[in-house]
Amino acid sequence: MADIGNPRGPGREQRGGGRGRGRGGPRGGREREREQGDDLIDKLVHINRVAKVVKGGRRFSFAALVVVGDGRGRVGYGTGKAREVPEAIRKAGDQAKRDMIRVPLREGRTLHHDIKGRYGAGKVVLRAARPGTGIIAGGPMRAVFETMGVQDVVAKSIGSSNPHNMVKATFQALKNSFSPRGVAARRGKKISEIVTRRSGSGESAPAKE
Repeated sequence: MADIGNPRGPGREQRGGGRGRGRGGPRGGREREREQGDDLIDKLVHINRVAKVVKGGRRFSFAALVVVGDGRGRVGYGTGKAREVPEAIRKAGDQAKRDMIRVPLREGRTLHHDIKGRYGAGKVVLRAARPGTGIIAGGPMRAVFETMGVQDVVAKSIGSSNPHNMVKATFQALKNSFSPRGVAARRGKKISEIVTRRSGSGESAPAKE
């Protein structure tokens, strides 16, 4: 004999399961780090689910923002969109590898000077720091510095909190970072003529490269 005690029970379970699956999609703010086979480190900064309205309903896809670096001053970022999360991350990683830039680092740990960057509504300020300071930066900027290999830096975002704008503003600032060696080579001067530093006795001495 068929069970007719609760005819709405199975239907209710199916609808509940559907809602659970619909709300369980990836959200922004997730971070993940992975070591590449070619000594590159990629970090997932942001992933967003986007919907396109078509004749049959809504078609969902995922947009990923990934930062890739070698830990020695080379870093790049990329975006990718696909129907599945792994494919979106792969596309973003491939674009980041193609668009990598080299940033000169002082003593291999920090920036040579303070710089500002701006992209759209995103504004960032990057400052060189003493040894032992660590990476004082939040969100997307931290991912950029970690993959680039910076150990000591102080960064502040004073504009939009959009991850894409923050990353692009950070890269705009890093492109304007120069080393004393590079400036001296362009000007045809010695490094000691470009910049000096204060010694412990209060006298000016040539700065290190």
